Amino acid sequence: MPTLSANPRAMELCDLDDVCAIEMELFPTPWSREAFEADLKRSPPTLALVVEEQGRVIGYVVGWIIEDEFHIGNVAVTTKRQGRGVAKRLLTEGIRIACEQGVRMATLEVRSSNERAIGLYEHYGFRPVAIRRGYYSDNGEDAIVMLADVGDRTWGG
Repeated sequence: MPTLSANPRAMELCDLDDVCAIEMELFPTPWSREAFEADLKRSPPTLALVVEEQGRVIGYVVGWIIEDEFHIGNVAVTTKRQGRGVAKRLLTEGIRIACEQGVRMATLEVRSSNERAIGLYEHYGFRPVAIRRGYYSDNGEDAIVMLADVGDRTWGG
């Protein structure tokens, strides 16, 4: 299995073909290209990172810094590259950057059936704090709201 050739870097508009392809592959209600474009053009910009392999984006994280909170909107890795630490690298770097900007906690929503993602988030100290009933419009599935105190850790990659 080839190793990753690059560390996470800032998402750019030229990455959106690959990012949108991953969205279509993984999610029943993918984010639109326009949504990603708007986030990348926002001021201050959305915290959005990608990991590449052989010149192609294979994973990304998108989130927003609001006061002292980093709200993670999406972490995604193409199916063929899952289980290789890509999501961990993206989360670590995203949280590290957010903490440099004064973030003390991180939040996210995750499908209640997504045990793999829940396990990943628990590894990072996220804990369930609420349930959003019927949150996902495609099937009415509940979302688990998770929160982590991230300002008290070192996020070194």
